[in-house]
Amino acid sequence: MAGPRPRDSLRFEMEPLSDQLANAGAEHMILWRDPSSGLEAVLVLDDLTLGPAAGGIRTWKYPSLEAAATDALRLAKAMTLKCALSGLDAGGGKAVILEHSGLDRRRAFEVVGHKIESLGGLFRTAGDLGTTAADLEIVARKTRFVHLGEHDLASAVARSALRAIEATCAILDGTPHAVSARLDGRTVAVQGAGMIGRAVAEALALAGARVTIADVDAEKAASVAQAIGATVVSPGDILDQAVDILAPCAVGGVIDAKNAATLRCRAVVGAANNVLASEEAAVILASRKIPCVPDFIASAGAVIDGIGASVMGLRDRTDLIDRLGGVTYQVLKEAQETGALPARIAEHRARQRIAHARATP
Repeated sequence: MAGPRPRDSLRFEMEPLSDQLANAGAEHMILWRDPSSGLEAVLVLDDLTLGPAAGGIRTWKYPSLEAAATDALRLAKAMTLKCALSGLDAGGGKAVILEHSGLDRRRAFEVVGHKIESLGGLFRTAGDLGTTAADLEIVARKTRFVHLGEHDLASAVARSALRAIEATCAILDGTPHAVSARLDGRTVAVQGAGMIGRAVAEALALAGARVTIADVDAEKAASVAQAIGATVVSPGDILDQAVDILAPCAVGGVIDAKNAATLRCRAVVGAANNVLASEEAAVILASRKIPCVPDFIASAGAVIDGIGASVMGLRDRTDLIDRLGGVTYQVLKEAQETGALPARIAEHRARQRIAHARATP
């Protein structure tokens, strides 16, 4: 018996992806394939109401194309909310590349750069988890729409995370945000000592906080600790620290329903994408009176820096980043007063801005 025709196989593969797109409410999903390099990638353009889609390129060992699409949809949605809450003229997007042993990275990232350029600026990108500076340099050979200043972006994320942590401490202290909460002596556990985690840890130490840090790469954690005088703990212990602030700054989904019930921190403010594994985890944290700042607020510094410069023409983006402290305070205060989840409140505010833009001629 003859096997299925290629078109039949493609239809079989595409049907679940189409279902994912419809269920997520995103505007566009594009599949990129290049047999010569082994490239398999998914680009999601979640919402283009406010402007071009902004989001990084993630490279990861996904178990399937559907898993990659699911991650891209979640990350792109978070970018839409991040851009809307930050006052940017941009929507959300995300590109994810399936990493595997047969991937020719040089050729694959050349293809990705060419594909991004062909969109004419509809997608503006930078680095993300698993994508190296060398990868981005290759992308930049083929497109104008990639941001290469990794150090600048990490510093911008650290600034937004710092503002969010200051506002959270004001909430914990019961003081108005206008009276800026000092971080002298505050204890913060930072998960991750990569570019983002290091920048956040350095900013916290400079502000007077006492930092505990962990990373799966022990050398990275030791390097950060030596530079700022932090304490190193094992990756398995970092989430269990009795601290004022827990700051996940590595991979997403690290706080689930199980560990949300046992965390010993007073609040969660992370710069990683999608810190919470589920809404159930958010509900448990709320029931324990542990404020959790939506990561699409705390980590928004990078997209503000990139889009603020490239799309909005702002020479100085620091004021826009610093406003996130006020956004954080308002969201957490409303959560205190109403019992609603902070992420729900923040998303509602973002959706209101998008809806207003759609209704404006």
